[in-house]
Amino acid sequence: MRPNGLKLYATCTALALLALAPVLWPGYVLVYDMVFTPEQPLNAAAFGLGDALPRAVPVDAVVALATQVVPGQVVQKAALLAIVVAGSLGAGLLVPTERTGVRVVAAVAYSWNAYVAERLFIGHWTLLLGYAALPWVAMAGLRLRDGEPRAWTRLVLASLPAVLSAPGGILALGTALATAGRRKVWQVLGVSVVLNSPWWAPSLLHDGFSDPAGVEAFSARGENWGGPVLSVLGLGGIWNAEVVPASRANPVLPVLTVLLLGLAFLGLRRLAPRLPVWPLAGLGVLGAVLALVAVLPGGVAVLEALIEHVPGAGLLRDGQKWVAWLALPFALGLAAAVERFRARLLVAVLLLGLLPDLAWGGFGRLEPVRYPADWAAVREKLDGQPGDVAVYPLSAFRRFDWNDRRTQLDPAPRYLPGTTVVDDSLSVGGRVVAGEDPRAARLRAGDLSGIGWVLVERGTPGRVDEELLARSELVHDGPDLALYRVPGAVEVAPNGPAAAPVLLAWVATGLLIGTSLLWRWLPVGRFASARREE
Repeated sequence: MRPNGLKLYATCTALALLALAPVLWPGYVLVYDMVFTPEQPLNAAAFGLGDALPRAVPVDAVVALATQVVPGQVVQKAALLAIVVAGSLGAGLLVPTERTGVRVVAAVAYSWNAYVAERLFIGHWTLLLGYAALPWVAMAGLRLRDGEPRAWTRLVLASLPAVLSAPGGILALGTALATAGRRKVWQVLGVSVVLNSPWWAPSLLHDGFSDPAGVEAFSARGENWGGPVLSVLGLGGIWNAEVVPASRANPVLPVLTVLLLGLAFLGLRRLAPRLPVWPLAGLGVLGAVLALVAVLPGGVAVLEALIEHVPGAGLLRDGQKWVAWLALPFALGLAAAVERFRARLLVAVLLLGLLPDLAWGGFGRLEPVRYPADWAAVREKLDGQPGDVAVYPLSAFRRFDWNDRRTQLDPAPRYLPGTTVVDDSLSVGGRVVAGEDPRAARLRAGDLSGIGWVLVERGTPGRVDEELLARSELVHDGPDLALYRVPGAVEVAPNGPAAAPVLLAWVATGLLIGTSLLWRWLPVGRFASARREE
């Protein structure tokens, strides 16, 4: 490796440590949607065969398999570091230049921005893994465009972090289409359809729809006087004000956003003869439009109608996530624009300075904690026991004293063995967004059909029906958890999708990944490539 290459790798590693050093301390970072446990159970829901819509497929299955080998906190730390290291490195390598300073500007612009900070603080680590994969998907798409013999294997492997989630898979598909060119559309679509099938197959087989009320609740928000438009164009604008860095209220930020976007546009014009950047730029515009639809006149009504009648249209909620498409052309254009500047590294420093509160785990936002001993004790009591577990208080999110009252997703479904039923309705800004799990809806109505156990989580807001507990047998009474056995529990058959098509999707994905690995590294693939080149 050349010294200049080493400088880029070192810079990307330094960025990751600057942002995430506290994450490396022992324990688990539990914030909003980010929940890791020592050993996640490998159950039917992890493969999309549960009652609820498969929102965490296939990532739950992948994490569950990984935690059979290494502790969950190791998996979490590796994933979070990979987001910054892989994302910044990919953006830096994508710039067609030999100047390390230019690559560093692209690396910083892509990994140190509002999108990364806000999605990290809200716990959307799976989405961010897909975001980090986009520069690598773009490189694979460019090789496919140029007719490299084994480029399709690069595309498959580069897309793997992205297809851990539905939004990530779609982001990767758009990036691949934009870079591979029109002649490779069907090849890209074929790869994407198969790789994403573990989530779209069970999604299409489910009867449920998302609540249209989520459109307005999850619409983009303004973070300063520039309103939602300039916030989104600055790669921010997330709907949850609690995760917005304080620096996003900087009154100078809207002006700097316009100036940096203009500079990036000029850079894309300079870059166009060396790299097909305009399709990527068009994709970025599409991402910004999708992020802003809900704040445009009539946008909410259109999205609500789609979500109410079209299966899978729930992906259009929280449209700000699609602004990820804008980040890559912005980073590339900005790097190209400063290529001739002697003070180009000052631009990187400026980008860091505009978002100081991403440093050091968001100044305490991402602080690891340890699960209380009660959790391991309850897991041991439930191991091998029949009956599903209902969790109280009825709320999707918790604020435990042992986690410094941070808002976090209930960890029970990913900590306890078997099937755990939690309330999946959400309260956003005083508006209740209905959940998608029919069993959770029955639980809210007081129906304990199929429930063999009741788990009460203490030290978090919410009410528990004392009459319900009085009818159950207390089997564990700890400072943090209480476990009750429900007498006379009757099993209820799961109401998930048909297993055969879902399993077929998993097999097809596994075969494509396996074939790519074999074709890339075994002699047969190299021989076929050599023959094609002749």
